[in-house]
Amino acid sequence: MDKHDLGAFLRSRRERLRPEDVGLPSGPRRRTPGLRREEIAVLAHISTEYYVRLEQGRAPRPSGEVLAGIGGALRLTDAESDHLHLLAGTAPIRSGLHPRDVRQSILALLERLPQTAALVMSAAFEVLAWNDLAAALMEDFAGLAPADRNLARKAFLGPAQPDAPLYGISDGAEFRQTVVMQLRATLARYPTDPTVSGLVDELRDGSPEFARLWERRDVQVAPMLTKTFRHPAVGEITVDCDSMRIADRDQHLVLYTAPQGSRDAEALALLNVLGTEGITAGRTI
Repeated sequence: MDKHDLGAFLRSRRERLRPEDVGLPSGPRRRTPGLRREEIAVLAHISTEYYVRLEQGRAPRPSGEVLAGIGGALRLTDAESDHLHLLAGTAPIRSGLHPRDVRQSILALLERLPQTAALVMSAAFEVLAWNDLAAALMEDFAGLAPADRNLARKAFLGPAQPDAPLYGISDGAEFRQTVVMQLRATLARYPTDPTVSGLVDELRDGSPEFARLWERRDVQVAPMLTKTFRHPAVGEITVDCDSMRIADRDQHLVLYTAPQGSRDAEALALLNVLGTEGITAGRTI
């Protein structure tokens, strides 16, 4: 149980709520944002003293029933509720290191996907494997050290200018928000992994934007359905973005495709020709 993070997470969720969100009158004398602690306690059917101690990191581990009541009172989403249980130690936490080895069947799949830019990403945003078209669309990951293949590090620390878009993508701000939210969930799953905790510390120290987003304690990730790359050779390419979880490795297979016959599909096909020289499909670290 991480009492400090649990308390901070509860406080952040309480402060974002308005009285009218839970059917309470707003009243004229609220001097702090969000609901009062006693209001959450009433809604969750627990004592105010116990809830205050939870936010202050002084309470013993709450039961699953208590957490369910608090989650309902705070109007938590499924992702936020799962995160709450992780912080409280009532959900399984993966010990040791997050997996970074890619199954051979997935590596073979990368080579067999026609007109699809595909890569495998770890729970800590490291690109572990990729095909030729992904290298042509983004960059030749084979020429980078493993630490430099980390998209979280590149998004927040890589560009010369803080607002410079990674790979020219049009939704850079949304991507950085997603990185922060997913890294928070990853750290909760792997609290003893020095690679994960070290990456978070590095980003918090090196990026004011990451530090600001981290303190919001958001864990709800919005799906990215499309993405536009500004490529130096073929211009703008808008692709469908699908992310498929590889459950046993806690990894994601990310696929970029374009509708058949579209200008974007033609641009991908051109990249497939221009960008394959010297790149080995499905190369892994």
